[in-house]
Amino acid sequence: MTDTAAELAITSAYAEEACSIGVDPVTAGRTDAIVLVVADARRAARRYAAALGLRCTAYAGPETGEPETVSYVLRGAGTRFVLTSVLQVIGERGRRIATHLAEQGEGVLDLSVAVPDVHYAYDYAVDRGAASLAEPYEATDRYGTVVLATIAIPGGTWHTLVDRSGYAGPYLPGYVALGGPPTGGRPALG
Repeated sequence: MTDTAAELAITSAYAEEACSIGVDPVTAGRTDAIVLVVADARRAARRYAAALGLRCTAYAGPETGEPETVSYVLRGAGTRFVLTSVLQVIGERGRRIATHLAEQGEGVLDLSVAVPDVHYAYDYAVDRGAASLAEPYEATDRYGTVVLATIAIPGGTWHTLVDRSGYAGPYLPGYVALGGPPTGGRPALG
C-alpha cells in the first residue's frame, strides 16, 4: 500500500467513525511538516540528511530576517522535517521554543497539517477545546500567500494548520531555497 493509499484509508476510517458518533470531521490533507526543536539546527540537519537520505531544501535565520531562530528544511520522499534552534529570545515564538527545549529537550515541537480551509479547521478545533496559539493569518512574499494558524494540545505539541494552495516558495515566507552551492551568503550544510 502506498503512503497516499494508507492516508486515504486512515482518513476514510476516521470519517466513518466520526460520522457514526455525530461529529463533523475536518478534511485534512496530509502532514505538511514535522518541526523539531534542537540545540544546534545546522549540526542536526547534517546528521538527518546523512542518516535518512534527506536533502536540505530551505533555510531561515538572521540572514533572511529571522533574528530569533535558525531553521533548516529537509525533504525526502513525502517527508518534510524542519529543524529549528533558538539563537536569542526576543518575542513570544522564541520564548515558546526555548521553554520547550528547556523543559522537554530536543524533539517534536509542531506537527503541521495541510488543510484546505485554515479558518474552518481552526474554528472547528478551538470550538472543541484546542488552545489557540495563533489565529488564522496570511504570510506573503514574492512566491505567493500561505494561510496559517496554530493550536496547541496537551503535552506541549503544536499543530500549525497550513493552506499553501496559493504558494510556490521553498517552504514559507522568510525561507530561502538551498540545494546548490552556497551563494549570496546563504549557509550551506557542508
